[in-house]
Amino acid sequence: MARSFDLSLILFVLYLSTAAIAMARNLEEESTGDTEFIKASCETTSYPDRCFQSLSSYASEIKKQPRKLAETALAVSIARAKSAKTYVSEMTDYKGITKRQHEAVADCVEEMGDTVDRLSNSLKELKHLEEGDSGEDFWFCLSNVRTWTSAALTDETTCLDGFGGKAMNGELKSLIRTRIVSVAEETSNALALINDFASKH
Repeated sequence: MARSFDLSLILFVLYLSTAAIAMARNLEEESTGDTEFIKASCETTSYPDRCFQSLSSYASEIKKQPRKLAETALAVSIARAKSAKTYVSEMTDYKGITKRQHEAVADCVEEMGDTVDRLSNSLKELKHLEEGDSGEDFWFCLSNVRTWTSAALTDETTCLDGFGGKAMNGELKSLIRTRIVSVAEETSNALALINDFASKH
């Protein structure tokens, strides 16, 4: 009786172990598939390495969903833009800043504020789209998303244009340019992923 019980227990433990291993493999394969989806999607962007680096950690949330990927890319862009706006605004107290540089910094802060607003509008509109819909309302909303995201990209470029010319060269320009270029690349990637999502409808 004891041996029969021991054998049953051993078989039960083996069954649980096998089931756990199979489940772990399935989760690993699913995770790998989600990550590969992001990697392949990022190849359609202008900055694929930055795209994958920014979005791969959200693979389990995105789960091979093009719209969710575009939404996440916009959310990342918004976070970057907010951070850049704060960073640039602090540069008004930069040591030795000239009047012209101060004006360029102030203009850039305003442009980055517009960027945050436009990207936020894009994300809100994208979330309103019905999955599987492809009617007039869908394309109207999608057009708004594209327009706002493109306008945000223009805002970022306008900020950089304010630091044009040799007279503006120096550490201040370099520091700000690094931050804004980072935001612009994220925004460009988000727009590409929005267009990729649109192409599937």
